[in-house]
Amino acid sequence: MLVSFIHRAVMQGIPLLYGSTGEILTEKSGNLNLGIPGIMYVGGISGVIGAFLYENSLENKADANAFLAIIIPLLSCLLGSFIMGLIYSFLTATLRANQNVTGLALTTFGVGFGNFFGGSLIKITGSAVPSITLTVTSSFYSKTLPFASKLGWFGEVFLKYSFLAYFAVICAVVASIVLKKTRVGLNLRAVGENPATADAAGINVIKNKYFATCIGSMIAGLGGLYYVMDYATGIWSNDAFGDRGWLAIALVIFTVWRPNLSIFGSILFGGLYIVHNYLNDIIPNMTMSKQEIIKIAPYLVTVLVLIAISTRKKRETQPPASLGLSYFREER
Repeated sequence: MLVSFIHRAVMQGIPLLYGSTGEILTEKSGNLNLGIPGIMYVGGISGVIGAFLYENSLENKADANAFLAIIIPLLSCLLGSFIMGLIYSFLTATLRANQNVTGLALTTFGVGFGNFFGGSLIKITGSAVPSITLTVTSSFYSKTLPFASKLGWFGEVFLKYSFLAYFAVICAVVASIVLKKTRVGLNLRAVGENPATADAAGINVIKNKYFATCIGSMIAGLGGLYYVMDYATGIWSNDAFGDRGWLAIALVIFTVWRPNLSIFGSILFGGLYIVHNYLNDIIPNMTMSKQEIIKIAPYLVTVLVLIAISTRKKRETQPPASLGLSYFREER
């Protein structure tokens, strides 16, 4: 049961890892993007639309091409997420709209966008249940290493995942290296800490905000694609994504804006998210109310971490100084 729990916790945490990595990149540039839940939703439905169009173009689904089945939903997801990031950047960096309001509006829009097109696809298929199943595409996305099952618990815990799961870890590691070791990361952090000083040093503040937000949005959108194509085995249901987008934002605070820590934090959050399912076998008489109380564990842990870092007031554990603030060059 422990091996099964760890495996499911990792799979549950991968969408959170994508979302938190993308949000950390965005926040390092000073943009507080509360639209991550909506962006992940749009990334998921965009991939579903691409997969749906591809599968329905096949006369015989057994003839599906692995490369096309993967690349079409992937590019669709990245495009949809990129557009969402571009909208946010235009409104906040160019038009200087309030970042909190803009982010919440994007979340509302993204969920509505996903539900509208998801419902439309369900009607097109004439499904008797309120969901659409993309088994052909999902079979390519959920493929694991063929020898993983032969290695016992080691293969189950470390090797039995799809390529998107490993890519999430790669994204987090690369993001951490870029932010700490490269000039691009230095520029992003400078813009996030003090955009006026960065501007005076010759760094293009608006360009860096656009870059970080759009790349971060594309990474976050992959979390939605992973959830639908791998975790949910290709089944799209409206509102099934739940609060994972908000958990990804909470994970950013929990890991004190460090993408490498998000790898471990996402597994912890994933485990806390599903632990109530396993407690039924350990604790007798687990009522629904007790399960709901256990579900708040990730948020409770985040609040405690936020209190701790606010009390310690160490610079390395604090958010970027200009986070959430619009930059007015005229006031420099």
